[in-house]
Amino acid sequence: MRDRAAAPPHWATLALTAASMLAFAANSLLCRLALAGGGIDPASFGAIRIVAGALALALIVRLHAGSHSGPGAGTGGDWISAAALFAYVAFFSFAYAGLAAGTGALILFGAVQLTMFGWALRGGERFTAPAWCGLALAAAGLIYLMLPGVSAPPLPGAASMALAGAAWGVYSLRGRGSADPLRATAGNFLRAAPLALVLWLPFAGAAHADRTGVVLAAVSGAVTSGVGYALWYSALRALTAMRAATVQLSVPVITAFGAVLVLGEAVTLRLVLASIAILGGIALVLARRTK
Repeated sequence: MRDRAAAPPHWATLALTAASMLAFAANSLLCRLALAGGGIDPASFGAIRIVAGALALALIVRLHAGSHSGPGAGTGGDWISAAALFAYVAFFSFAYAGLAAGTGALILFGAVQLTMFGWALRGGERFTAPAWCGLALAAAGLIYLMLPGVSAPPLPGAASMALAGAAWGVYSLRGRGSADPLRATAGNFLRAAPLALVLWLPFAGAAHADRTGVVLAAVSGAVTSGVGYALWYSALRALTAMRAATVQLSVPVITAFGAVLVLGEAVTLRLVLASIAILGGIALVLARRTK
């Protein structure tokens, strides 16, 4: 049984949330940069990311415990959250082998929102008629983005990213009950670390990684994932599910602009129209749904 700890003050929540959104966007950019350059394969990227995150968080937890008197509180997290984390990293890594950073982020967080809305409905929350229209609009936007065409993203990559979004939605929902965000994140990464070998072994024959690929994967794991997710778990203590869903709408926008600046990616008309439908539909759901 997990007890909700005292929420951080308002200014701290704003800072934690902003830092988390930047970390989420950076993960897309780092992964796409590593894979597009051919410096590393998806399985190796995902495995290094998980292990690097586990090692960095274990060190941070040890240093944090050493600066306080008394024994440690033991390992946090749980196996369900760890499995969701592993599934997110695995599907995310393979998806970005063929997706542009901005397109991938849009599919990812569109799927995140649909997962969280589905959870709300399952929990007895009722949607108004405009909210149902918004949900249909968001789903239609995702379908339109993945329809065959010259500018459509590869279907296997898009489907993989949608599954990554569903897994991240589960991970975020479970994180709202974390009493010790740092220890919970560290425990989840520690449990997911052995699974990284399961991710890598089937593709060992085609595995490759140069120095740049390893560094990008390690930074994604230790900094923008490990530390970033600990910050997100801290912010979640003061955010309702609706607010947590709302703020994540900023990530595809941040990623798209970052991809143009860092990766030189073009913004297609299909991406713009799908973004309007997905983000607009989700915003309509968040504005009009009722408990």
